[in-house]
Amino acid sequence: MSGHSKWATIKHKKGALDAKRGKIFTRLIKEIQIAAKQGGGDVDGNPRLRTAVAAAKAENMPADNIKRAIQRGTGELEGATYEEITFEGYGPGGVAVIVEVLTDNRNRAVSEIRHAFSKNNGNLGESGSVGYMFSKKGLIVVAKDAVGEDKLTEIVLDAGADDLSGDGDSWEVLTAPKDFEAVLTAVKGAGITPELAEVTMIPSTYQKLEGPQAAAMNRLLETLEDLDDTQNVYSNFDMEMAEVAG
Repeated sequence: MSGHSKWATIKHKKGALDAKRGKIFTRLIKEIQIAAKQGGGDVDGNPRLRTAVAAAKAENMPADNIKRAIQRGTGELEGATYEEITFEGYGPGGVAVIVEVLTDNRNRAVSEIRHAFSKNNGNLGESGSVGYMFSKKGLIVVAKDAVGEDKLTEIVLDAGADDLSGDGDSWEVLTAPKDFEAVLTAVKGAGITPELAEVTMIPSTYQKLEGPQAAAMNRLLETLEDLDDTQNVYSNFDMEMAEVAG
């Protein structure tokens, strides 16, 4: 029952990543491709692929694009070979940052990520340096005017959710990654359309910054999000407090 909005931070990240660059199709195609490469092209038997395909359909990606991405992942069609890399580091004021990358050129990705940190008053850390501050969770956000708390609580807890909390105009449901699909299916089965549904990284605590440090942290996040290889950027930067202070 956290008092801080996870949705606010993630919404900011998603808005910058997807709307700013019109990058969403490329990001989803990469995710479908690597999910198929790692777990096979059977959507029913590959949970990661199933989640990626559902996200692509939610963005109205054409079925042919999805099919080709799966075939590239399984090797049926030729295409770039992507590698997953996770970077950990610190932004201004010691804010923890995790960057998930899918790249066909490791050296380029390392160079670009390192440069982004260094020019925005941050520094790249070792693997594991900040990861312990985050937990992988399923997050489902539902508008409050779509369903009441009692009904939603019954739906999600019966399906295996860990937590339900309210923030502003939305309900935020947290699940273990393994229970995410079951809870999402239950929510949709009740005729409720989520505002957001994804497996993400939730920080255990949030770091408050003000003034020049907050501005520098925003620039770092925007720079990282703007890189072509970036899939996801997570931080424990308290954006809401920064906006109030600013």
